[in-house]
Amino acid sequence: MLDLMPSLGSWRPAVSGQLCAVATIVGTGGSVPRPMGTSMMVSEKGEILGSLSGGCVEGAVVEAALEAMRDGGPRLESFGYSSEDAFAVGLTCGGELEVHIQPLMAGSPELSVFAEAKRPAALIRRLDAGGGVMVVNDPARFRAMESEELAKLVGDHPATLFAAAAQVEPLLQGGRAGLVRLAAPEGCIDGWVTTERLALPPREEVQPEPITLFVESRLPAARMLVFGANDFGAALLPAGQLLGYNVTLCDARPAFATQSRFSGADQVVTDWPHRYLESEAAAGRIDARTVVCILTHDPKFDIPLLESALRLNLAYVGAMGSRRSHRQRVDALLEAGTPPEALERLHSPIGLNLGAVTPAEVAVSITAEIIAERGAGTKGTTPGFPSLKDSTGPIHQAPQHLTQEDSWT
Repeated sequence: MLDLMPSLGSWRPAVSGQLCAVATIVGTGGSVPRPMGTSMMVSEKGEILGSLSGGCVEGAVVEAALEAMRDGGPRLESFGYSSEDAFAVGLTCGGELEVHIQPLMAGSPELSVFAEAKRPAALIRRLDAGGGVMVVNDPARFRAMESEELAKLVGDHPATLFAAAAQVEPLLQGGRAGLVRLAAPEGCIDGWVTTERLALPPREEVQPEPITLFVESRLPAARMLVFGANDFGAALLPAGQLLGYNVTLCDARPAFATQSRFSGADQVVTDWPHRYLESEAAAGRIDARTVVCILTHDPKFDIPLLESALRLNLAYVGAMGSRRSHRQRVDALLEAGTPPEALERLHSPIGLNLGAVTPAEVAVSITAEIIAERGAGTKGTTPGFPSLKDSTGPIHQAPQHLTQEDSWT
């Protein structure tokens, strides 16, 4: 829904007061064309804003949305691959989608929030009969137990709020989408206390409907900090941006950092590397998704920078250099008081063992290791290509057309 909201305020059916329905992907399985949180609006006249699958299931979703608007109730539709009937509604990619469809009356609070919040960072919607929606402007710092809006959305029972905090906060702070189900508080049914709690004559027990929330969060792009204005830094800048990072190049030497070949970086900074990293961390512009790539290959820059980086909660810290440079680096860090366990997080020599030689190839090696590190369960164990830090022998095998002088180690 977050992607549609900037356009919803100018979408004619919503502006003209037509009855609408919002269809949102709330569950996926296998290979699917669009991720959880993708939404499509359907008007009572069948007009569409957005897309769920690029054409595979849109027709069926429109029919389900029109039916939901006719009977006024939300519904959950499932779509998968049909191998028996090539013309059946289904996903040709073989995946599965769970689509929640919710009618929105003209002037409903949900529709008003969708239309008025132009570019929210996060959204929490209640999908069960309770309904409701809230906007979260700063998901990285959201605290569920302190939110009056969330208490209004799910009820202020402490157990419910505690359960919401445990599930909602990680989704918001991680910039992800997900479905959250909360059991109704014991002894309560839709906000009413049961007769057992009041010691009244027993009645047939009614199973309360769980509170169902759908959380969508979109954080600013994660940062990649590249230290070292050299050929390898120049090659890594566009590679990092291709992965979606906001890329900063930092070098203490103005004559190097101000070269035009680095102008494609999102930011170019002239400062001592460790001082810049510490100032960014103190300002709250570094988080657990931040990637640090140290390509300066100079101890006077590398050692103080690594001391600072290894004290922070970062997604990845890598440093370029030969195996001999790495051993000297480790000795210097230990002597400076860096805990041995912190050194386990250091990727040095940097990159996967792909046999990379040229700056462009080294950039691929580094970004491949970053992808492997951030992928659940992969942690530098890409089949056939271990991390350089976990392997032995030459860092690369120079192709025959390159001489040893072409090597970066």
